[in-house]
Amino acid sequence: MNDDYKNYSPAPDLLRGRIILVTGASDGIGRALALAAAGLGGQVILHGRNVGKLEKVYDEIEDLGTAPRPSIAVLDLASAHNTAYESLAASLAEEFGRLDGLVHNAGMIGERFSIEQYDAVQWQKVLHVNLTAPFAMTQVLLPMLKQADDPSIIFTSSGVGRVGRAFWGAYSVSKFGTEALSQILADEHRQGPLRVNCINPGATRTSMRLEAYPAEDRSKLKGPDEVLAPYLFLLGPDSRGITGQSLDAQ
Repeated sequence: MNDDYKNYSPAPDLLRGRIILVTGASDGIGRALALAAAGLGGQVILHGRNVGKLEKVYDEIEDLGTAPRPSIAVLDLASAHNTAYESLAASLAEEFGRLDGLVHNAGMIGERFSIEQYDAVQWQKVLHVNLTAPFAMTQVLLPMLKQADDPSIIFTSSGVGRVGRAFWGAYSVSKFGTEALSQILADEHRQGPLRVNCINPGATRTSMRLEAYPAEDRSKLKGPDEVLAPYLFLLGPDSRGITGQSLDAQ
């Protein structure tokens, strides 16, 4: 497909009536996407681990005046176990009944060491948060997604999830795994309406980017609200039939 999605201009009511869960919605791209989706009529479920930060985003959405009232789903992906995911799914099923969009935005960088120096415990944590947690959450939420007429799942990829680079360790490996997970899930559902894709947001002015490149000139980076076009495109009806793709936001 061509790159027109990078300049996608959504209709004012693009997500009206759609229920969308955004993980890592307390700041960065997750926060920006939650606000944008709500502004386009989406019923947004804000996921994160910090209640205070989520409540601030909640209030920002309420201040829009015309957006549906959001919901908050608190879950620490680093420590969550099977019953926590099942409890989340049961709670959302009871409140909403279905899910039209699931955006896996939460993640962590981990250590920037060589493979030879990488701590095994940290390795496991990064892979758990970036790969195992999205798998577990997707698995328990699939029944709700299948209740929707036009469901969409978006995973977050990275340039180092396509080409391995020195010192990116577990983060790079987790993103290679994310690409595979997305492709497998897309292939398993090609006969139905569920579409599954990856987005690589690129160099964006977020706290995670600052952690990876502390000496970088951040004034040259795009802000989170400037990379949302592909996310909105994939969440709305204009991307029907597009699945198994890995898109670049920049």
